[in-house]
Amino acid sequence: MGNEVWILGGTGRSGAAIAAELVNRGITPVLVGRDATRLQAAAKRFGDGRTVVAATVEAMATEIRRQQPAVVINTVGPFGTTAVPIAQACLPGSHYVDLANDVAAVSTLLGMTEAAAAAGRSFVTGAGFGVTATETVVVRLCKGRPAPAHVRVDMVPSLAIEAGPLGEALAASILDGIPGVEEGGRFQGRRYEGGRLVPARLGTGVQALTLPDGSTVTTASMPLGELLAAQRASGAPSVDAASSEAPSSPIARALMPLATSLLAIGPIRRFAIRRLAQLKLKARERPREHSWGHARVEWADGTVREGWLQVGDAQTYTGAVPAEVARRLLANEAKPGAYTPAALFGTSLAESCGGKYL
Repeated sequence: MGNEVWILGGTGRSGAAIAAELVNRGITPVLVGRDATRLQAAAKRFGDGRTVVAATVEAMATEIRRQQPAVVINTVGPFGTTAVPIAQACLPGSHYVDLANDVAAVSTLLGMTEAAAAAGRSFVTGAGFGVTATETVVVRLCKGRPAPAHVRVDMVPSLAIEAGPLGEALAASILDGIPGVEEGGRFQGRRYEGGRLVPARLGTGVQALTLPDGSTVTTASMPLGELLAAQRASGAPSVDAASSEAPSSPIARALMPLATSLLAIGPIRRFAIRRLAQLKLKARERPREHSWGHARVEWADGTVREGWLQVGDAQTYTGAVPAEVARRLLANEAKPGAYTPAALFGTSLAESCGGKYL
């Protein structure tokens, strides 16, 4: 409807962060979720806009088709389950944005580019900290140069944790693996070799990174959306993606094959998701002052370039990116199709959200 921006999952932590950033940009969001009382209470904090009660993904999709908001921001995970039906409901009337950060969901959304372009709409996937903070450094390092031989990106988030249950959506995102992704199993990692996705063990490629502030952190490989974004941004045949959140200790890596073989059994996986969802998190201050996106790019002639993006709290940045994307979509600054954030808006997007290149 008109210039409305809808936030699906508007009462969650990510939804609240996005709503606050939209209000900072002069946009009053429409909050969408299952609990009318919580929605109304949240709306009063963020411009006192209207709310839409929809208890399921199917109900959300129905309301999107019926009301056709200008922009839909999807924060409801797991995105491997929610992204496609919500994105399909956006056509032909709405732009779509999500926070997906796994290979399966990001690749599926990028595969919808023809449908989005035909409808004159823009789909933006991976509009959170991880994909945006790493992809934008790759774009910056590769600008005006031929395709490199190898790229490695590292995501180093720092965020405060609020006390409370982990929740089923996040638990499913953690334990569901990457179903439907080519060249490997549901619980295998991935990397690019020869320009193709190939299997890789989770938690390999362990590196001790010295951050620009002098502190150190260990990162290891994970099959994240950053992998796809970095390959598309660089054109490199060989790409690795790593995170400080990956299991990198020798014990964790030794136990990983057993754990993933058990999770491959459907009833065990569903049981584990239910139990993990009930886990009570303790409040914790963020471990570092800054979050970092890092990329190291190497060309066939031996030239190496390395770069960093510095931001503050990763959760706050995850609120700023989709809010800024939505603002630009409302201003008709995007071309139709399906994209990751920096592929559509370039390196200025990260800076507009408070990022600083080093």
